[in-house]
Amino acid sequence: MTLREKCGQLNQRLYGWETFAWNENAELELTDKFKDEVERFGGIGALYGLFRADPWSKMDESTGIPRAQSAKAANLLQKYVMENTRLGIPMLLSEEVPHGHQAVESESYPVNLAKGASFNKGLQKRTARAVGEEIASKGVHLALASALDVLRDPRWGRSEECFGEDPYLAGEMTEALVSGMQENQRIAVVLKHFAAQGEPVGGHNSGPVSIGERELREIFLPPMVAGKAAKGVMAAYNEIDGIPCHANEALLTDILRTEIGFSGVVMADGCALDRLLMLGGTEEAAAKMALSAGVDLSLWDEVYPHIESAFQHGLLEEKIIDRAVRRVLTLKFELGLFDNPYVDEAVPEVDFREINLEAARESVCLLENRNQTLPFSKKVKNIAVIGPNADALYNQLGDYTAPQKAGRGVTVLAGMRQVAPDDVVITHEKGAEIRERLPESLNRAQEAAANADHIVLVLGGSSARNFDMEFLKNGAVSSKGPNMDAGENVDVASLELPECQMELYRKMRELHIPLTVVIIAGRPNAIAEIAETTDALLMSFYPGAQGGVAIAETLFGHNNPSAKLPVSIPRQTGQLPVYYNQKDVVYQENYFDGSGAALYPFGYGKSYSTFEYQSLTTETSILSVEKLEQGETFILKVGVANVSARTGKEVIQLYVHGRTGSITRRKRELKAFCKMELKANEHQTMCFKIGKKELEVWSSQKKYQLEPGKVDIFIGNGRETFLETVIEIEEA
Repeated sequence: MTLREKCGQLNQRLYGWETFAWNENAELELTDKFKDEVERFGGIGALYGLFRADPWSKMDESTGIPRAQSAKAANLLQKYVMENTRLGIPMLLSEEVPHGHQAVESESYPVNLAKGASFNKGLQKRTARAVGEEIASKGVHLALASALDVLRDPRWGRSEECFGEDPYLAGEMTEALVSGMQENQRIAVVLKHFAAQGEPVGGHNSGPVSIGERELREIFLPPMVAGKAAKGVMAAYNEIDGIPCHANEALLTDILRTEIGFSGVVMADGCALDRLLMLGGTEEAAAKMALSAGVDLSLWDEVYPHIESAFQHGLLEEKIIDRAVRRVLTLKFELGLFDNPYVDEAVPEVDFREINLEAARESVCLLENRNQTLPFSKKVKNIAVIGPNADALYNQLGDYTAPQKAGRGVTVLAGMRQVAPDDVVITHEKGAEIRERLPESLNRAQEAAANADHIVLVLGGSSARNFDMEFLKNGAVSSKGPNMDAGENVDVASLELPECQMELYRKMRELHIPLTVVIIAGRPNAIAEIAETTDALLMSFYPGAQGGVAIAETLFGHNNPSAKLPVSIPRQTGQLPVYYNQKDVVYQENYFDGSGAALYPFGYGKSYSTFEYQSLTTETSILSVEKLEQGETFILKVGVANVSARTGKEVIQLYVHGRTGSITRRKRELKAFCKMELKANEHQTMCFKIGKKELEVWSSQKKYQLEPGKVDIFIGNGRETFLETVIEIEEA
């Protein structure tokens, strides 16, 4: 290969929607911009977003590529690349799949924070398998999937993309995502973002991350370790201790490849390599930094086109270029592109709504249910459905969402009308926008609710973009609107619900009618007043296109809520951080002017069933370091009973706390969980095995090792119920 051709394999410069146009016969034609790029580099390494549809790309059902024509379009571009280059190397097609494919006529699933709330690894794998099946049939190769960010500051606009605040939960869900999606051998998952993007200073998007090596290893590396079978990783925008991730050789090579054992391709985030100019000063110097660190494939930047120049000026060794090219070509071989670069153009019609609905059902979290307000009793005949998120489909879908085909999504209002018995009357009024008062609508909401037997007030946030917004070069939102307060580049200073929503809540509460509040949002909000005064409270992190049905089924009792909080909910913003696994050291937890504890902690969630934890036993309480190193485990058995008359699912959680050692430990660390269904009055015994993997620490010697000492074990359901025992690790 010539140096120019090698450079071409490392570039992913084009926005896919700029590579085609529709002619007067409604046929797809390739643009000169695409053809010029192929000519410039003698090929293309990867093409981003051929099917992307959203307000940034300006693609919708009238301008984007329909599902039925997607494979044909992929083949058209692929054929041009192969027939108009000397080597005929096929290109990779990369697409966003944060909660389903971001393309027209695609299924929109619950966001990661909702999937984390399910605590259901098997369901996550099946959902990922469905997404992989859908995109593979269209000709997609690289699935860009958020998974690696651990949510430590919920002011951050991209909170919804995290599985939660706990590294073990994030790791389990990441492993399920990778294994499920890569079951299709034509798909390579590209995990986003490596590393530590979930704790930016002040919650500012892509802001610096002020953590040490311990926090990196204990909190942010576990999801990557669990997902190391992924064939791709995207570097994060942030810096860690002064070094941008895209220029961090210790992170992208020493830790990621040598230590963790990742062997795939590292992709840059959008325009991130351009940000290295502040370090290198020139595109050539920036290219050297990124390639040397381990970034193999670019994204939209103006840096990697200068790789050839960097070599010619003596800044870059060709072996560093070859290393990256070899990784890109290896991936293409592994996906079978050299043997079969094309895809069957008969795209199958597959309906994934049922698994989408199942995922939504298991993401709905019941936080309060005073006096058994829910599910609705048969006496409830008139329900007022109020609030900005009651009938706003895009407000329940999250960021990175394509325009939805009419009839594919179901709002809470529509879901309730679909699920309600025929003799139940449902009225609706918005009452307020997400961040804007609607005085006349507020008055109408009061009138509608005054005659109701029950009020369902649907509040929260929104990551819904619209086609009037402005965007940065990397697609992040750069303008504001009354209906968007979350999503990429939409960070907030306050987690409290806006005053217009609280005014609406107070007006509803003043009616003294049974009141259920449903929060639909992409981050945990500070909702102390609502939590303390409402009759029932449901938390639903953007539940996807079928979320309205899932919430309605929960209200009417057809779905027994089983979700647990994947992130702690604060009483007020000033408490941050309130994540549960803080250090167990001597300090004043409470503030002079308020509590330091979370309003609702990680792992918490109620059910319509009642569960009792009745016994906890260990087969052995002492094991030596040597035996644990050889693979022996502590075996713990816990008895759980459903003492109610209703079948339900319980998430049994196991936490550890090391009492002694060379480092300070965390108050609790989740190390295992299991979601178990128990029928009415059924008792089951759950067996957990924990060993070296769960008990080793990053010691003061800067290595992973087992340290002798006693370890407290807590098994329970998040807050109300815990059984405790003690195990001991003996010296070898």
